[in-house]
Amino acid sequence: MKPTIKHVAKLAGVSFKTVSRVINKEDGVVPELQERVWKAVKELNYKPNKSARVLRGAVSSIGLIYDNPNSNYIIEMQNGILSECRTKGYELVIHPCQSKSPNLIDEILEMTDRSQVGGLILTPPISEMPEVLKALQEKSIKSVSVLSGSEPPDPKVPCMFVDDRGAAYRITEYLVKLGHNEIAFLGGEQTHKSNSERFEGYRLALRDNGVELKDLFILPGEFTFESGVERTNRLLSGKQKPTAVFAGNDEIAAGVLFASRLHGCSVPEDLSIVGFEDSPFSRQTWPNLTTAQQPNRDIAHEATTLLVSLLKGRNKDLANVSKGFSPQLIVRQSTCPPRNE
Repeated sequence: MKPTIKHVAKLAGVSFKTVSRVINKEDGVVPELQERVWKAVKELNYKPNKSARVLRGAVSSIGLIYDNPNSNYIIEMQNGILSECRTKGYELVIHPCQSKSPNLIDEILEMTDRSQVGGLILTPPISEMPEVLKALQEKSIKSVSVLSGSEPPDPKVPCMFVDDRGAAYRITEYLVKLGHNEIAFLGGEQTHKSNSERFEGYRLALRDNGVELKDLFILPGEFTFESGVERTNRLLSGKQKPTAVFAGNDEIAAGVLFASRLHGCSVPEDLSIVGFEDSPFSRQTWPNLTTAQQPNRDIAHEATTLLVSLLKGRNKDLANVSKGFSPQLIVRQSTCPPRNE
């Protein structure tokens, strides 16, 4: 006969509710009882019925919602979430979306209902869309947003916020201190707030250090290698050329490096290049890229920890539950003072 939760409870000498709390990794069960329960589970080879948990209304999975062209970012987020899901006994449902779809909200709500997902982790740009957050709140669907900002945009919306502006300021100031006054900015999609935040950090650092902001050095585009190549070709074909490039992410920066070599530029002597995020692109190029280290796995882990806490009824007061992260400058071989200094 297949063992049930009541068999485990009887063997462990506890109530079946205690067994349920231990298996679901809920707080409040003393270590001695936890040990007895897990010993009984192992002895009986008991396998919890996840379908039954769903029927009883117990949450067994969380969802990751994304629309991001950067595969490295998504992989790091996914791995960070998975590590915490496994610890807490949750399944992960991964759902890519088109953020520009007119049916985006309906799609998210239908997926949440269909997959019996208890809560969601939202990534940019979807996490930065007020209409999505409002729809989730109206349906009482708990979520944690990962977004760009120096503080939570709304204290009632739990989030992990990343200070892209501060990191971009430090990157730009670092280039200025090296002696660069001709610094180009190659950002990503306008729909991502991280793009505008990184540009604002760049702009403020130039202003505060007395460096002129030149429109010809600001080229909009996408967070892709190909976009970095295309825009660098334009930059280096002009009469006035930059001595440094601040790329909106490492993928763009790798494209800048590739194109600069096609133009016969020596990096970093002729052109210093800085990326953002410390993705594998920054370490797989030569020279290795100076960049800002963004701890995506840590961000994902903390977002999952907070979401699980919300699902279990803790943190009913949402004040001070959000957490901030500040990407740190990592100096590598792709930057140096300009030749004329």
